[in-house]
Amino acid sequence: MDEIPYAIKILVAGGFGAGKTTMVGSVSEIEPLRTEEVITAESVGIDDLEGVEQKTTTTVAMDFGRITLTDGLVLYLFGTPGQDRFWFMWDELSLGAVGAVVLADTRRLADCFPSVDYFEQRGTPFIVAVNCFDGAKRYRPEDVRVALDLDPQVPVLLCDARRRDSSKGVLISLVEYVLQRYSELENNGVLA
Repeated sequence: MDEIPYAIKILVAGGFGAGKTTMVGSVSEIEPLRTEEVITAESVGIDDLEGVEQKTTTTVAMDFGRITLTDGLVLYLFGTPGQDRFWFMWDELSLGAVGAVVLADTRRLADCFPSVDYFEQRGTPFIVAVNCFDGAKRYRPEDVRVALDLDPQVPVLLCDARRRDSSKGVLISLVEYVLQRYSELENNGVLA
């Protein structure tokens, strides 16, 4: 008899242009669902393209992908839209999610503060993955932790969202962190 795998919902969040769509696409074993639209003149003054001037599309709903980590563990990935005007969808997208990856772009680090705040306020375990863009200044994970005022236990990793192995490593780190957090809560009697 085949064993039914555990299915875990993960969010991939972060600021506009941080690489969410790229990460979901690089690691998904299925053709990812993308809801990207061309950035038009209508978004001038609404979407801040400073630092990401080459960006020509934007996610208007979500990205979706799937990756099997082991025979018994499947991750369903939901990439969130990055602009404030699409945040009304976040509550729906986050329903049932066990954890999140916050992608950070050091060229626009302040853009990931809303994602960090969102998950902190809801008690959702998250990690920060610094997407190492070509030409961007390199920072040590500890420098990013200080800049974002993260709790010491929140993992901060460097990654390249274009590379499957790098994105997969981020997801594995998130799953390990979530399992550790739930184990600590169970050991402290918070989970019955």
